[in-house]
Amino acid sequence: MEGIRRFFGGFRAAASGLAAERARVDVIARNIANAQTTSTPEGGPYRREVLRFAPLLERAEDGRMRTQGVRVVGVERDSSTPFERIHDPDHPDADAEGFVLLPNVNTAREMADLITAMRAYEANASVQENFVSMAERALRMAQ
Repeated sequence: MEGIRRFFGGFRAAASGLAAERARVDVIARNIANAQTTSTPEGGPYRREVLRFAPLLERAEDGRMRTQGVRVVGVERDSSTPFERIHDPDHPDADAEGFVLLPNVNTAREMADLITAMRAYEANASVQENFVSMAERALRMAQ
């Protein structure tokens, strides 16, 4: 049974990567969609969100921990990047001095992150396709 488990380990790792990158694309899309949102229900402008990943670990037969993929451990708000402050007295969210706080979303950075996430997703999909092809060849050889 352990042999079959190891055999499918790469497939499971790629599947976890696909799920993690899909979640990353969702967060990036939400950031881009809110790049101009100056007022949120919590108050203040939209704050960029960032995903946190962690390895999926499994104890091997020898007792050591082995990485089996990746998982999303949470979505955090980016508090290290400051809001941009512009002077626009006519804006509905302007303060008494006419300044508006804009979200801390850099659209160019988000697009670069989106391209990276898409490439990682494609790489994981390619791993899965290759695994299926290998498994099919192995089954044909066993006949």
